[in-house]
Amino acid sequence: MMRRFAYLLTGAVFGGGMVAFAYQGMSVGAGSAIAAGSETYRQLNLFGDVFEKIRTDYVEKPDDAKLVESAISGMLSGLDPHSSYMDSKSFKDMQVQTKGEFGGLGIEVTQEEGFVKVVTPIDDTPASRAGLLAGDLIVEIDGDTVQGLTLNQAVDRMRGPVNSSVKLRISRKGSDSFDVSLTREVIKISSVKTRIETDIGYIRITQFTEKTFDGLKNAIEQTSKTVPADKLKGYVVDLRNDPGGLLDQAIAVSDAFLEKGEIVSTRGRNPDDAQRYVARSGDLTGGKPLIVIINGGSASASEIVAGALQDHKRATIIGTRSFGKGSVQTIIPLGPNGALRLTTARYYTPSGRSIQAKGIDPDIQVLQDVPDDIKGKDETKGEAALKGHLKNGENEQGGSSAYVPQDPKLDKQLNYAFDLLRGVKTGDASGAPKAQTPAN
Repeated sequence: MMRRFAYLLTGAVFGGGMVAFAYQGMSVGAGSAIAAGSETYRQLNLFGDVFEKIRTDYVEKPDDAKLVESAISGMLSGLDPHSSYMDSKSFKDMQVQTKGEFGGLGIEVTQEEGFVKVVTPIDDTPASRAGLLAGDLIVEIDGDTVQGLTLNQAVDRMRGPVNSSVKLRISRKGSDSFDVSLTREVIKISSVKTRIETDIGYIRITQFTEKTFDGLKNAIEQTSKTVPADKLKGYVVDLRNDPGGLLDQAIAVSDAFLEKGEIVSTRGRNPDDAQRYVARSGDLTGGKPLIVIINGGSASASEIVAGALQDHKRATIIGTRSFGKGSVQTIIPLGPNGALRLTTARYYTPSGRSIQAKGIDPDIQVLQDVPDDIKGKDETKGEAALKGHLKNGENEQGGSSAYVPQDPKLDKQLNYAFDLLRGVKTGDASGAPKAQTPAN
């Protein structure tokens, strides 16, 4: 059953002469099943013929394993945009991302003019203790220049086993280049960031990893300890540009704000595999008013949370329409050969809505003021624009703006949410004044 595997909201390798053997063990039933099986055999024979022809006649000797990996990748990519084959390295990278921790140095980096630039060192990590600063350029890793490497390649070289060491050469403006030796530690990526805005708890969820619910719980506890209950106006949960992640974490986050009722259901091809997930009693916020912000970059697990809270009228959803990824991917490990990411179900909100290729429409649309130099570039195409996406009847919707200003003072959606919780008269997207009351 598919339930044995990890749900995400983002085998054998044939050697020479082994293709025919690989499918001879297939069993077929009687009647039409035999005819269907015969057609499958013919198609597999075609694959075997092409495979052997490439092996014997291609202008250069091909790598058999890569040929088969390419065939598998092509087969999966022909299903929908989210089904894919992951080789062993890609599978490990995905596990690191969803687990939320890895052996590394503790720096957020970007690429600039061929070098790796430090965006910020994470507090209490090897990088921060070594004195690395935002703006430093990493020009060498273990004596090798980073020029010519992609950002991912450079990051891979800085990551490694815990307690192993790495030497970085740093170029800092206003001083000579210098070397620093760092010992890798377990770095935990926080998917939940929080701060207190006087009388409001602000919670930003960047992705849904194994630690997301724990981070949310800590954020709520921190807020409730800092702000007296009679002074706390409520919470803002920011899901903008959150691409999703683990289904169980989306369910747990939704459950944190609900006392009862369905959170989400998933339905696959086999009716027996349908699942319904229901909230348990206990709202961690004590029923405080809640606003959720979404935009065109909010997808998958983010849409599950927004959809559940919207259907139960537990939160007021503001911002712009979400991405529209309403399918569930199951990760099926293939031993040393990586894993399959296979679309196995669609998910539905408590009211029975399928968000696939339609997205979540906010209760209140609030548009950002987009700078002229990026107008038109801030729009996401949405699920409906992806080639081969799962269809969802009529009225499929495209994406919306995913722009979020770096300066919170210029963030109209965020400030609208704060005003709404405080009962300040505000305006809708057209600027018309109106008084709003957040759901609770």
